[in-house]
Amino acid sequence: MSDWILVVDDDTTNLRIASHILSAENMRVSCMKSGEDAIRFLQENRPDLILLDIHMPGIDGFETLAAVRSNLKTADIPVIFLTADDDSETETQGLKAGAMDFLKKPFVPEVLLLRVRHTIELIRLQTDLAREVEKKTDVVKAQHEKLERISMQIVKTLSGAIDAKDTYTNGHSTRVAEYSREIAKRVGFSEKQQDDIYMMGLLHDVGKIGIPESIINKPARLTEEEYRVIQNHPAMGAKILSNITEFPKLATGARWHHERYDGKGYPDGIAGEDIPVEARMIAIADAYDAMSSRRSYRDALTQDYIRGELVKGRGTQFDPIFTDVMLEMMAEDTAFDMREK
Repeated sequence: MSDWILVVDDDTTNLRIASHILSAENMRVSCMKSGEDAIRFLQENRPDLILLDIHMPGIDGFETLAAVRSNLKTADIPVIFLTADDDSETETQGLKAGAMDFLKKPFVPEVLLLRVRHTIELIRLQTDLAREVEKKTDVVKAQHEKLERISMQIVKTLSGAIDAKDTYTNGHSTRVAEYSREIAKRVGFSEKQQDDIYMMGLLHDVGKIGIPESIINKPARLTEEEYRVIQNHPAMGAKILSNITEFPKLATGARWHHERYDGKGYPDGIAGEDIPVEARMIAIADAYDAMSSRRSYRDALTQDYIRGELVKGRGTQFDPIFTDVMLEMMAEDTAFDMREK
């Protein structure tokens, strides 16, 4: 396919000369005598290059170029200004306006052809490069998304294995992750932050892998010694997850989801906003799910009872802001669907 050149000049002789030079090289040429005609022509047509005279009656070259650049369909068409002027100020103004090059009149055929060919080749090279970059970017993006899907599948499998240790906590980690993400969403966290918190929630109990099943599934109240063993699971979980260097914050939920807002929690006894924000969200989600799920020693608790416990723990056991968000979520859950099925 031949290159298509639009020549815009109010001088008929210039149009004829330019058309003759370009046509002799098998280029397709369209000629317009004014900026207004060129703008109308470009509403229905898309040439490969525009040769545009600066000084024309009516709309001049600068105004015509501004109209070309403001139209999304024509904004990227390369433009070479035609001028008989020989002053650097005009060239500077033209280049700032978006012209690719300048051609002096009267035309020198060899120069005209070289400028036209070089400009078209340059634009094509840029377009090809942009397409190649886009193609490579799509490949990298697809690979990244695939890795993320695989990572999520591994994490979900691991969280399922954790929950499987406890006969009475089917789906606990997934529910805690979902509640935590919803809290993060409601307080304005970004989608990326919500996804991160979801991942932390899925693995918050990973340390229970190292706790004997006889303790986890004990139907009676734990002894003090057994309770101390259970209290080791946050530190164990943090140690396991700390090996994932690509996501250093992943261990946050595992280590600190049993800290209390008043500083009386474990394993580190930190308080208030010293507790990482993600762990504070997971803590309220974890407590809510523990109360709304069956346990070896009791059935799921009622909504009213859970609500009372959350209100009681607001500002002492739990972050007050995230407690209010969880209470809001409960108020909307009139059918009591937020619980173990």
